[in-house]
Parts: sequence; structure tokens; C-alpha cells
Amino acid sequence: MPQTNPFHSLTPRKLTDSELARSIRLNIEAELDAINLYAAHLDATDNPEAKAILQHVMDEEREHAALFWQLIARLDPAQAQHDREASAKYQLITRGASHEAVEAVGEGGAPAEESNFPKRFTVGNLRP
Repeated sequence: MPQTNPFHSLTPRKLTDSELARSIRLNIEAELDAINLYAAHLDATDNPEAKAILQHVMDEEREHAALFWQLIARLDPAQAQHDREASAKYQLITRGASHEAVEAVGEGGAPAEESNFPKRFTVGNLRP
């Protein structure tokens, strides 16, 4: 696996939050690469001991990626805003909202009312 020089972005001063966020994005990339590598190894073996270790390590990498993503949200307010908007858009898309309603999120438009698109019924909807 290619290695990234951990010192390529060092400067003679402390990093700003924006610069640190850029560096943390590289960390996320490395974690995702490791997850994919371990998943390939899992698929390539039937050895139960190896599979157990690989699965454990892969789950740790997933946790690292998630932790780094949380840190990005605190270091980069614009990224955090996109994350919130993506969450709202995801809900609209999966509930069948129009393209216009989805794209209105984050553009000053109000989120679509639920009555404007079909609702999917789940067990959670049956709660009083």
C-alpha cells in the first residue's frame, strides 16, 4: 500500500482548523483504503482465524473513519452544513420527494411537507 508522507503539509507553525481538516480528510482516505484492503482479504480466504482478525481490524478502521468524520464536522463548518443538508436530502429522496424539493434544501427553500410526497409505512409509524 502506498504511504503518504505525514510531513508533507507541515509548516513552521500550528495548522489552522481549515488546514487540519484538509489533513484529516487524508486520514479518512487512508482509513477507507484500509477497509477496502481488509475486505478484499476477507473475501480471499476461508481461514477462520484470519477472517476473525481481519474483521476485527476492519471494524476498527470503520470506527476511525467515523471519528475522523466527526472531527471534520467540528473543524470545517461548511462541511458540517453540507452534512446536515445531505441528511435532509437523503430523507426526502428516500420518501419520494420531487427533485425540486430535494434541491431546495440548503438554498433557502423550506423542506417539502410530508404530504407532498408518498409516505412509506414502517413499524415505527405504528407507534402511538
